[in-house]
Amino acid sequence: MEVITLDAKAREAGKKAAKAARKEGNVPCVLYGRGTEPCTFEVPELSLRDLIYTDEFHTVAVEVDGKSYNCVLKSVDFHPVSDRPIHVDFLMLKEGEHITIPVPIHFSGIPMGVRNGGTRKTFLNKLAIRCMPENLPDHIEIDVTKLKIGESILVRDLKLENIEIKAAMDQTLIAIARPRVIIELDEEGEEGEE
Repeated sequence: MEVITLDAKAREAGKKAAKAARKEGNVPCVLYGRGTEPCTFEVPELSLRDLIYTDEFHTVAVEVDGKSYNCVLKSVDFHPVSDRPIHVDFLMLKEGEHITIPVPIHFSGIPMGVRNGGTRKTFLNKLAIRCMPENLPDHIEIDVTKLKIGESILVRDLKLENIEIKAAMDQTLIAIARPRVIIELDEEGEEGEE
């Protein structure tokens, strides 16, 4: 798994400090974890680009005042008009402690059913998992090349080592739907013979 390093500057908590950080082109952030005090800091908006705008999951090394924290991106708040990040929450990773987090799903290959005229329907793009920090995957890879028309892959079909799935086991991940057929009626057959 790729680790992204962020050089951060400590800041005070509160609206005033967050607003001042945004004026300087920085994004206010909070790092929290069980049994630790929340750490507030700010990072340049551009340094978050590789972390936010990706379909991969990354661990993050945040360096604040000479201390390094191993964490993951928990949530991002965006401005409603400009769509720029205005606040980021990070969750601290601790050795020997499980973490529950949604991880992206990647479907690889072109299903046989799609090659035969079916339609691919994706129902989940992320899956909540629980595991140790060292077992966190970048994404969950699912090969869909053998799926035929009318077949689907459910959460219970996944076999992941050292990872506990925290979703409903009967939930559909992807399905191949039957093609819709348009039936054209003969004009004479519709009106009847005279």
